[in-house]
Amino acid sequence: MQSFKLLSMLLIPSLAVVSCTNNAPEKSTPLSPDPKETIVLTPTWKTDTLLTTSESVLYDDTYNILYVSCIGKVPTDAKDGDGFIAKVGLDGKVIDRNWVTDLNGPKGMGRYGEYLYVADISRIVKIDILSGKILATYEVPGATFLNDIAVDQNGRVYVSDTNTNTIYSLEGEDVTLFLQDTLLGGPNGLFVEGDKLLVAGFDIGQVFTVDLTTKKVNPVLDELPGGDGIAPYGDNLFISNWNGEIYAVTDDWQKEKVLDTKNLDINAADITTIPSKNLVLVPTFFGNTVDAYRVETRTDQ
Repeated sequence: MQSFKLLSMLLIPSLAVVSCTNNAPEKSTPLSPDPKETIVLTPTWKTDTLLTTSESVLYDDTYNILYVSCIGKVPTDAKDGDGFIAKVGLDGKVIDRNWVTDLNGPKGMGRYGEYLYVADISRIVKIDILSGKILATYEVPGATFLNDIAVDQNGRVYVSDTNTNTIYSLEGEDVTLFLQDTLLGGPNGLFVEGDKLLVAGFDIGQVFTVDLTTKKVNPVLDELPGGDGIAPYGDNLFISNWNGEIYAVTDDWQKEKVLDTKNLDINAADITTIPSKNLVLVPTFFGNTVDAYRVETRTDQ
């Protein structure tokens, strides 16, 4: 089993090391990598069950807050107006359950500047972070199940439509079709990494990179059915399987399953990470919570 290279170097330092930081901002300190070390996710806290059908969680490092998109009642593609976004603290306490309301089936989120973008079935919703008010909605012609969002460094918003094997983009006020390809196998999770867009295929169980310039699709990882959230952790990734699994993925596309809650009927939807606190945050969908796990290592004997 290949060690999760950078992850094993990002865990909490000893107190002796911390005392030498001169009150610098909290950050992870490298430890010596050990090929016998494996990554484990240790339960840390769980919100209460007010987060009805919690689909996505996003960490805002400016305001040190979590945004949680909640679909509300199912079905997940019903335009019923009962979806909402909650604010949650890093201790798991729900600060404002109904921070943004009047959504339908909100799923993936992405932030750029003081704006939060949300995938909401067939539209992209733009929210002012300071006021929590909806500023604009952008209908996406032909979309039936907008699922995840990623934003590049220039503010271009990418959104996946799982049902139609399509990725759209929002630039300024214009929505355009970025890529449509059956190879994507029901694109769900998105993450922009440099000049590439990472895509997790929900139906096909593969992960792809897409060149943002040429739009060339390259499969890089397989056997991950139900691919959902893609979250960075150093130079590596955590990728969730909606059915209840999370994988640690190295920068050379080796994966290791680090969480499996399928037997408990607990889903793992669109995750986020807080590397400085060694946390992975997991929306449990039908569990109506967000569960926090601490990233730790275990030495095989």
